[in-house]
Amino acid sequence: MTRLLRSLPFLGLAVVAFTSPGAPRRTPPALQATPVVRAVLFYSPSCPRCQEVITEDLPPLMDTYGAQLQIVGINVTFAEGQALSQAAWEQYSIPEDLRGVPLLVIGDTWLVGSRDIPEQLPGLIEEGLAQGGIDWPEIPGLAEALAQVPAQNAPQPTPIPPLTLRDKLLRDPIANGLAIAVLVGMVISLGLVAYRLWSARGFELPAWTGWLFLALTLVGMAVAGYLTYVETSGATAVCGPVGDCNTVQQSPYARLFGVVPMGLVGLAGYAAILVAWVIARATTARTSDWARVALLGLAAIGTAFSIGLTFLEPFVIGATCAWCLTSAVVMTVLLWLASGPGIEAMGRLQPPPPEIPEPPSTPDASAV
Repeated sequence: MTRLLRSLPFLGLAVVAFTSPGAPRRTPPALQATPVVRAVLFYSPSCPRCQEVITEDLPPLMDTYGAQLQIVGINVTFAEGQALSQAAWEQYSIPEDLRGVPLLVIGDTWLVGSRDIPEQLPGLIEEGLAQGGIDWPEIPGLAEALAQVPAQNAPQPTPIPPLTLRDKLLRDPIANGLAIAVLVGMVISLGLVAYRLWSARGFELPAWTGWLFLALTLVGMAVAGYLTYVETSGATAVCGPVGDCNTVQQSPYARLFGVVPMGLVGLAGYAAILVAWVIARATTARTSDWARVALLGLAAIGTAFSIGLTFLEPFVIGATCAWCLTSAVVMTVLLWLASGPGIEAMGRLQPPPPEIPEPPSTPDASAV
């Protein structure tokens, strides 16, 4: 990380980076003996995705290409950096919903997010080197900003400090507070259902709750299907007024073992619940009871899984996904609806206790 930070001027960390005299000359890549690829990274010190790109994705590239790769970082929390980022948005007609950080501009190509940058940047670097190099992007005001950076004694950047728990929670206190409330509700629900299971206290539900169970399962499938689309296509999620779904979906926790999208895992879980519900409704006696037990088990596993994911959002990622919270609430309600019939079905499936024969009666001695 230290080597990378020394390689990046990181404009905006100090205003002097824009005002100091002694500008370095810009040499077109075509005039250099060795081709060089130059790019600009817009970032914010409080952005976890930016930190991921800076500390995890860029260092291997800097080690691989050395002096042939030059990346200047621009801190958008400073007025000068914000002005340059605004100019880049307008120059490349970046859509409103994608105007965020990290944003990397290389040539005429712009990449947004901690997914597109590591996936596409290596190929763009190779292509640029093969073509003789890529000069600094044509962002209005960038040439003037670079001309103000001294060739030597440039301001030394400081490492981006990791976000504290307080920082993460305060990034979006309303959404993160809602996530914590849902998390507490899920933990309590799972504990109460476990107590009912241990005490074998089942209960019957009205017939209409079966159709409510179906409706909620379909809602869960729709939410999980949408999240699967976002995670596999790289599209920007529609988040609404609460939360930051895209930060969650672009985090390392959006894929199970770094491979399987979490949305796909949820979709498979809801599909299994739907199949068990159909079996429970379409069959009778013992098969139906086994399906009800399966519904209880699947809902319990889904709720426990949701507890883990919901915990990560406010306490680790520092952002909350409203779609994920919706799925968590749906799964918890399904757990409650499945618990009563499932526990009663388990009671019916247990074999009756063996009958213990009564001991033979002893004749009354007084009767002899």
